[in-house]
Amino acid sequence: MAASQSPIVRVPSRCTPETARATVAFEVIGYSLHKGLGRAKYLSSEAFSVGGYEWCIRYYPDGYREKGPEDYVSVSLRLLTKNAEVRALYTFKLVDPVTGQSHVVRCPGLPQLFDNTNAWGCLLFMKRTVEQESKYLRDDRLLIECDLEVIKEKQLPPSDLSENLAKLLAEKKGADVTFSVQGEVFPAHRVVLAMRSPVFDADLDGPMGDNGRQEITIEDMQPTVFKAFLHFIYTDSMPSMDDLADDDKTEMVKHLLVAADKYALERMKMICEGILCKSLDVETVATILALADQHHCSNLKDACIEFMLSSNRIDDVVASQGYVHLKRSCPDVIVDVFERAAKSRKI
Repeated sequence: MAASQSPIVRVPSRCTPETARATVAFEVIGYSLHKGLGRAKYLSSEAFSVGGYEWCIRYYPDGYREKGPEDYVSVSLRLLTKNAEVRALYTFKLVDPVTGQSHVVRCPGLPQLFDNTNAWGCLLFMKRTVEQESKYLRDDRLLIECDLEVIKEKQLPPSDLSENLAKLLAEKKGADVTFSVQGEVFPAHRVVLAMRSPVFDADLDGPMGDNGRQEITIEDMQPTVFKAFLHFIYTDSMPSMDDLADDDKTEMVKHLLVAADKYALERMKMICEGILCKSLDVETVATILALADQHHCSNLKDACIEFMLSSNRIDDVVASQGYVHLKRSCPDVIVDVFERAAKSRKI
């Protein structure tokens, strides 16, 4: 069987990196006075900006290596911007003071990677001979030029998926289901809900669900809590609570933990646990312990018990109103607390 053939289609295309170019002149005044400064000792130019980064040129009258060739001056180009990596092309030149023409001394030809811990340059920039010095010096001044071409890498823009989903929720565009919560209506998108929560998936699109339902009534949540709950579903982040007092913030997080447990949002549940672990006090720890036990939050439960047993807080906790609720609703937890207390005393 003859091999099938298809024409090769050539589409013209070009990938051109964005660059920033500059030529920087560095004049060394008092050339002869700087001789004997010492190996690896340098004079630095003023900082200059190319491509959005800060740079400088360093001039080494006696060379920049401790054990390098003698009778040569060295130069280097250094990136000053911290926490940056930059690819750049550079060329070092000596300038004839009579003609103004530049003589290329060092041109690597390929981009070099700079950061603020390294430098690139020319070890054998100019030999300190009478012939060279008479050619490039005037009034004991040496003029150095550096052509610098910074290659600006294309940076990936930050992800805006959560912002887009938050906008989708806020603008209600394409919403195909609504929630009625104590008289307030919240439009939403069933595909987002089903994707994020297996409970919503079963309720809305599962074999036992009602695919045609357009409105769902939520009876066990306050409107402010449900709004925050939807925010997390769409953005995978907790809403801002800066406008709430500490007690109100704690109450909000407790309600969100209950919602997260009900709708199987494990990430949200763990975040709520972490917040509550940091907000324990004598008056609320018993109530939060009961909540942790009822919703199977083992980390939060351990944090509550540890808080109660540390620093002799147990008497104050027992005197709190929350302890009365804990004793009535979760008697097994009381047993657990006192068993741990007994073990800690034996250690």
